Order: sequence, then C-alpha cells, then structure tokens
Amino acid sequence: MTSKQRAYLRGVASKYDTVFQVGKGGVGEKMTASVGDALEAHELVKITTLDNSEYGPREAAEEMAAALGAEVVCVIGNKFVLYRESKKRPSLSLTVKTI
Repeated sequence: MTSKQRAYLRGVASKYDTVFQVGKGGVGEKMTASVGDALEAHELVKITTLDNSEYGPREAAEEMAAALGAEVVCVIGNKFVLYRESKKRPSLSLTVKTI
C-alpha cells in the first residue's frame, strides 16, 4: 500500500465510529472472526484498545492484521484502523490518479 493510498484511507476512516474494543481479553478467535466479518462488509474498521488491555495498540493491530490478512492503515493514540478489500463487493477504490 502506498503512502497516498494510506492517507486516503486515513481520511475516510476519520469519519467512521469505533466499532470494536480490545480489552483485557485481548485478541481472541471470536473477536478476530467478528472483525473479519466487519472487514468483509465495510473494508475499513476502526478499533480502540482499552487501558486495561494486555496489548498496546500497535501490537493488537499487527496481530489482528496478520490473522485476518488485512493491512494496518494507521495507529493513532489508542485507536487503529484496518483495511482489507472485500471479496464480494469492493466499495473503496485505491487507484491513485496521477496528474
């Protein structure tokens, strides 16, 4: 993913609400499955890491992205954004136009 594509997705994600929270239970199978379903439906998911979590935001983002075949768009504070193109109906276009 290029820096321009990442910047575009960061801008789109800024308008999204946080959908999931990583708490003291960490990143488990149920959470990974739920996030995978959300990525298939929306392609872009914003997740918060709570203070009582055993994971930091970067660790949680990397582990979840690896388990889901997704990409970490950004990690800001205690939030992170994941992106994975939908197999059924891609809605976000990552083609970068050159002038």
